[in-house]
Amino acid sequence: MKLVTYLTKEGNDQLAFFYDGHLYNADAMHPELPSSMSMFLHYWDDYFPIAQATNAAIVEGKLSSNISVEFANAKVLAPVPFPTSCRDGYAFRQHVAAARRNRKVEMIAEFDQYPIFYFTNHNSIQGPGEIKCMPDHFNKLDFELEAAIVVCKNGRNIKAAQADEYIGGLMIMNDMSARTLQMEEMLLNLGPAKGKDFSTVIGPMLVTLDELESLEVPCKPNHTGKSWNLKMTCKVNGIQVSEGNVSDMDWTFAEIIERASYGVNLNAGDVIGSGTVGTGCFLELNGTGLLNDPNYKVQWLKEGDVVEMEIDGLGKLVNNIVKEEGQDDFSLLALKKSVSQ
Repeated sequence: MKLVTYLTKEGNDQLAFFYDGHLYNADAMHPELPSSMSMFLHYWDDYFPIAQATNAAIVEGKLSSNISVEFANAKVLAPVPFPTSCRDGYAFRQHVAAARRNRKVEMIAEFDQYPIFYFTNHNSIQGPGEIKCMPDHFNKLDFELEAAIVVCKNGRNIKAAQADEYIGGLMIMNDMSARTLQMEEMLLNLGPAKGKDFSTVIGPMLVTLDELESLEVPCKPNHTGKSWNLKMTCKVNGIQVSEGNVSDMDWTFAEIIERASYGVNLNAGDVIGSGTVGTGCFLELNGTGLLNDPNYKVQWLKEGDVVEMEIDGLGKLVNNIVKEEGQDDFSLLALKKSVSQ
């Protein structure tokens, strides 16, 4: 199934099935289905078989498209518009190794010992459309091409061998990054914070794992969990800048769930990102370019840019970069205190 959340004319978030360019409201298609993704996730085991049968009826033409909404004309939100939390992993060795090579430091051995993640601002989750940026965000503004999952049932101390049962589906994620803010604050060894919390984009749809069964491939040796052969690309203003594959993940989502749930309750509605795929951001691309050519012209996102991310089977996520209105002179970087010697 492909599940979308869009904004109705009444201003409500509406859960819908996506098929053939149309959106079919879940609760209109079957009276026992909910109208929101949040409710669907919280009662996943009850709703999922009903939703599967309903989706099959839509695909088979048993339910009329006369009661559907055209996807192209809908105000599409994040598929999980109100996640209970948002973690982002660090699963692609290629990206980590390239970033460290570009800084002329050794690959960190601990990467291969355990998966890690950080928490980002779940209240800044958004879907397709405008990404509003403050003046300091435009100081080395970056995209990050990722995949993400949503947890579909509560759990604690989940072993990796069972963790795929807790995955509701896959989505595209763009983990937006303000690199100057990020690098400045991480000097204090406390995570990215303001470099990350202004926008994390997911969408345009949540694709359930049954839809991706034919694309499953073995995970990396000595790892546990599902993996999928899904090509990933990112274009900026129509020019492709990044390409990878979800199957390039070294740590699986199952293994990230195992670590995340250790001594902690995971909740239905928690979103977990994969981390950046190799070549999946300007920070890495610029570093590699400068390493090979000192005259390489670096690139960062700017006002008016259009970012298009696409993952096989998961759709296309399109965002445009805009300035936050009325905030041209407000800079955190300008508020830094001087350090007395």
